[in-house]
Amino acid sequence: MKGIILAGGTGTRLYPITEGISKQLMPIYDKPMIFYPLSTLMSAGIRDILIITTPQDQESFTRLLKDGSHFGVRISYAVQESPRGLADAFIVGEDFIGNDSCCMILGDNIFYGDKFSKKLKEAFKNAEEGFATIFGYQVKDPERFGIMELDSDRNVLSLEEKPLKPKSKFAVTGLYFYPKGVSEYAKKVEPSKRGEIEITTLNDMYLQNKNLKAEILGEGFTWYDTGTFESEVDAILMIRSIQNNQDRVICCPEEIGYFNNWISKETLIERADLMSKNSYGQYLRKLLQEIAK
Repeated sequence: MKGIILAGGTGTRLYPITEGISKQLMPIYDKPMIFYPLSTLMSAGIRDILIITTPQDQESFTRLLKDGSHFGVRISYAVQESPRGLADAFIVGEDFIGNDSCCMILGDNIFYGDKFSKKLKEAFKNAEEGFATIFGYQVKDPERFGIMELDSDRNVLSLEEKPLKPKSKFAVTGLYFYPKGVSEYAKKVEPSKRGEIEITTLNDMYLQNKNLKAEILGEGFTWYDTGTFESEVDAILMIRSIQNNQDRVICCPEEIGYFNNWISKETLIERADLMSKNSYGQYLRKLLQEIAK
């Protein structure tokens, strides 16, 4: 399976900050925002990752993430010339995806919860068996999101993009798993009135073909779409609280890479030495001490 992080867009809701820096490079507590979606893909067992950026921001992402080998993954890059909709990622990344299944996550989405990796692995399995999977999360303002209507068994009945009268409070989050052939599906999506290749339309195509499943993130899960000042602050406070209370770093790519046997102990030492003057590097050093026991 291939993975895509969509890190394009203009980030206008975060101006003036994002006039000078990509939203996905901004800090969310002790790490860049993009570390969180990267960790989600890695937790799903995905190692081949394409990062789609704007033309002006690609160099910054390359400087930060390089080829991904220090995390145990293979990162490549592509440019989305203009924000043509989320499903456009599968057209931009068509050659990268090839004949594989694909997971796409938005670069400003943060997920945290018990047994999340189990849900990711289930969605991975669905994609390999020919089914798309979307993730639902209950929100208080459903009119701001794509919404899924569910039956009593939590099967998807319908999908709507930012409805004025939502049929449910379950938002479709920015995490999607698709079987092979998703690029061909995306190319069949007609641009919406706002000129975008809508992800809701793509998902509806799978729904109409009875090839769409939903994973609901219920109690014990947190999801942030960190595209506003308020949601960024909420995410920072949540992450700070969890890490201080549990004395650990969440969404740490080096840790995931090491315990998946994707990087060596020597690579982990190099990363710890690089960041020895802050709590992130000290956490990596603590992992090394625990490994040595």
